Amino acid sequence: MSLFQQPCQFVAGAATIDSLPPFTHPEIAFIGRSNVGKSSLINALVGQKALARTSQNPGATQQLNFFLLGDRMMLVDMPGYGFARVSKQKKGQWDGLIRSYLSGRPNLQRVCVLIDARRGVMEHDEEFMQLLDDSAVSFQIVLTKTDTLSANELSNLLPNMEKTITSHVAAYPLAIATSAETKQGIEALQEELLAFAH
Repeated sequence: MSLFQQPCQFVAGAATIDSLPPFTHPEIAFIGRSNVGKSSLINALVGQKALARTSQNPGATQQLNFFLLGDRMMLVDMPGYGFARVSKQKKGQWDGLIRSYLSGRPNLQRVCVLIDARRGVMEHDEEFMQLLDDSAVSFQIVLTKTDTLSANELSNLLPNMEKTITSHVAAYPLAIATSAETKQGIEALQEELLAFAH
């Protein structure tokens, strides 16, 4: 049985650095602008409809959520960045939590930076990728919602992704185009992440 067909369950939610679970498994984190389709992508990856919380309201994920996949890998759903309607104090807490997690988590293997294919790389995305460069954390660009683009629009977008990748030292050289709706690219992303499983 493939790892991504095995049970995946919520094991911990951490709103502060002190409440992070112990290092037990390789971790893959998912982050992107608010409303990028992060929770939908995680659900599609593990073949469950309601594992990660999805919402029409940006900012639904307000902590680091840890999901154990087949007792071999931890998937981490991180708070989105960008336009979530939250107080400056809450945003400051999120930023501190995210920075602490990225810089001090030895079993963090890769961060999947999700980019909405309809919008491309925006300022908040660039800022976050720079943070990953500075933290020396390997990341991979994953395009979401590609079902909303024509084949031509998608092929025009990919060279821009290549430019972004070459401008960041921590970027993995391959971007993956996905759709949680049509399942395009889901298998390719699963294969990439399998390399990190115990």
